[in-house]
Amino acid sequence: MTDKIDFTKTLDAYQARRGAFRLVEVPEMRYLMVDGHGDPNGDPAYREALETVYPLAYRLKFASKRELGRDYVVPPLEGLWWADDMEAFTGSRDKSRWDWTMMIMVPEWIDRDLLAQTIERLRAKAPPPRLDDLRLEAVAEGLSVQTLHVGPFDDEGPVLERMHHDFIPANGLRPNGKHHEIYLSDVRKTAPEKLRTVLRQPVSRTTPSPLTLR
Repeated sequence: MTDKIDFTKTLDAYQARRGAFRLVEVPEMRYLMVDGHGDPNGDPAYREALETVYPLAYRLKFASKRELGRDYVVPPLEGLWWADDMEAFTGSRDKSRWDWTMMIMVPEWIDRDLLAQTIERLRAKAPPPRLDDLRLEAVAEGLSVQTLHVGPFDDEGPVLERMHHDFIPANGLRPNGKHHEIYLSDVRKTAPEKLRTVLRQPVSRTTPSPLTLR
């Protein structure tokens, strides 16, 4: 039996500091995903998405430990967020216009056969509400800017303003993908002012930049 892996400690892509924007190369990773649209607060579709990805993620962890002898901490919940106009994120924060994908990372050693077996076991016992909508998909974000936000989700706006309007263009970069959030805190157990969220924006270079990966 190997030691239990905590990906938030072993993968550089999960590292971020409050008050600092960091350029990072994010490797391709696979996720359990469920899509939706609109304000996540009180939205049944959003709640059902979480009620689907979490049980399967934990069952996969137990299946990996039992059948493969490889144990790990279930990775944090993550979300891709986008809208026709990014002002809906960085300025107005108009959640009714948001599209989203809620997701949890799947370790590379878990193959599709084990995933399929785990899904069928879950379906037979207590199928989550959106199991038929769930998919496994790879995301290859590559070069990205990220920072750590501490506090309520609704206070992210000024941080995203600085990221998109100041840091990214000032360093010869442009957005190249969907806004990505990594929820390091359990919102059910953490006071809003203590929530820790990695904010990530994939980017591409428009001009040579003095920035280096760090």
